[in-house]
Amino acid sequence: MAQLLADENFEDEVVAELIALGHDVVTARAEGLSGTADPDVLAHATANGRAVLTHDRDYHKLHKAGATHAGIVFCSVDQDFAALAARIHAALPVPAGQLVRVVKPNPPAPQVP
Repeated sequence: MAQLLADENFEDEVVAELIALGHDVVTARAEGLSGTADPDVLAHATANGRAVLTHDRDYHKLHKAGATHAGIVFCSVDQDFAALAARIHAALPVPAGQLVRVVKPNPPAPQVP
């Protein structure tokens, strides 16, 4: 299963769901990275062989700038934590150096009679 580092603003409930699905997930807070700049969080994750799990679009900029990393999983916010975790699970593993977007699907359009 995937090794992930959840950025400091990532929901603990999603982290718990991913752990229940068998993934090895640590949080930035647990790693002592609260308040740490994104490039340093990414470097810490990379040094430990972990992809970053984030809602922060700044990681797109780091990726585009050519930062070396073990993978980035950018997720749109979804209060259905189990559904978000399931979408992340389906997108894993993330190859090193790749950024994967996990987005909340749009609701179906209303049916016109």
